[in-house]
Amino acid sequence: MSPTANKNSITLSEQSLGVIDSKSKAGSLSARALGRSGRQIRMEGLFKRTLVLMGLIMVILVFGILITLIVESVPSIKALGLKYLWGRTWDPVQDIYGAFPFLLGTLLTSFLALLISVPFSIAVAIFLGEYYPKGWFSNFLKNTVELIAAVPSVIYGFWGLAVLVPIVRSLETKIGVPPIGVGIFTSSLILAVMIIPYAASLGRSVIQMVPSPLKEGAYALGATRWEVIRSVVLPYTKSGLFAGILLSLGRALGETMAVTMVIGNTSQLPTSIFAPGNTMASVIANEFTEADKAVYLSALIELGLVLFLVTTVINMIGKRVISRFTND
Repeated sequence: MSPTANKNSITLSEQSLGVIDSKSKAGSLSARALGRSGRQIRMEGLFKRTLVLMGLIMVILVFGILITLIVESVPSIKALGLKYLWGRTWDPVQDIYGAFPFLLGTLLTSFLALLISVPFSIAVAIFLGEYYPKGWFSNFLKNTVELIAAVPSVIYGFWGLAVLVPIVRSLETKIGVPPIGVGIFTSSLILAVMIIPYAASLGRSVIQMVPSPLKEGAYALGATRWEVIRSVVLPYTKSGLFAGILLSLGRALGETMAVTMVIGNTSQLPTSIFAPGNTMASVIANEFTEADKAVYLSALIELGLVLFLVTTVINMIGKRVISRFTND
């Protein structure tokens, strides 16, 4: 065999060995890739099962609370019937239980607090989301708003007794209302301060998520800052803003200590927003340890059931409104 032929055969064998080596490397790489993919698939499956389990636990917990409230309310439901809901007299001494004053007090304080807090919440959200999204002042104001949510409710109650009650009493004197100081209006003011951070924080987040091209396009057409906020930002974020308002309402409905300290704690039907009253949460907090009869205790638990159902219905209505806003 000639030297040229030997040389060509050596070259061909080297090339074939190179092809085989590259194939083996590719095979090992694909095997490692398949191994990683298998581990990733298993981890993803485990993560998904964990999420499903946690979701089921939350559903079971909510239904467990509901079932417990229903079971413990059975003696009151059997003894009082539906008249319990619209009864206007609450007198445990004579075994007369009517929840309507507390239901009305809960709705009055919560919605009045929401009416007071919404302008401040939206204003803070727009200010932090549009005018000062960054900087030391923005961080300071954001931390201050978040701190309001972290203050214990009993501190708000003490502050209300020391500061708000004298102010409201002087206001009542000027407008010709009996100067009691405590009542529905005072508790609504306390609640309004307490729920501002919930709507403001969520509103700020959704406002900062508005796409920049939308705002820049409006500015390019000659729109002012106010026109951009009114015609671009608020329509784009309306579902998120309403969700924050709904979250605030849920917080107001269930508040106990601060309201208990400034609402007056009377079982009579409130005649005005300045009159003393009671909420379902406050009357449970005041009288639960004093319930010495089975029907009395069951009536208080049924108040908790009514509060649970009212909160659920309001949240369902809110979700329906949010979905309608989103579809629009």
